[in-house]
Amino acid sequence: MKSKKDESPQFDVAALHAALDAERLARRITWKDVSAGSGVSASTLTRLSQGKRPDVDSLAALTAWLKMPADQFMTQRPRAFGSASPLAQISSILRDDPDLNEDAAAALDELIKATYARLRTTKKAK
Repeated sequence: MKSKKDESPQFDVAALHAALDAERLARRITWKDVSAGSGVSASTLTRLSQGKRPDVDSLAALTAWLKMPADQFMTQRPRAFGSASPLAQISSILRDDPDLNEDAAAALDELIKATYARLRTTKKAK
């Protein structure tokens, strides 16, 4: 069986869709607004929700709308914060969010850490 490191990088459609949905919720807008704001058709957004890959132009438009690099949605990529764990990255991002006050950021951070601890799996040693 191949390890994750041996596999070639793949585009993670689910991660892109999750980022779009999170941004949509953060902006308190509809999918129709996402379509209008990004210039990507509603049918393309529906196909993304079904796990279908976007075409190159749609990918470019969506990542521009998100203000995120496309390589953020590759299965193998360098970590945005160097070697920091995903949990540390999330904590930092929450505390930098201008829409959250200090107490709200701390509450979300606590919730995410507790959920992460409950759901995380132990990787098997090779």
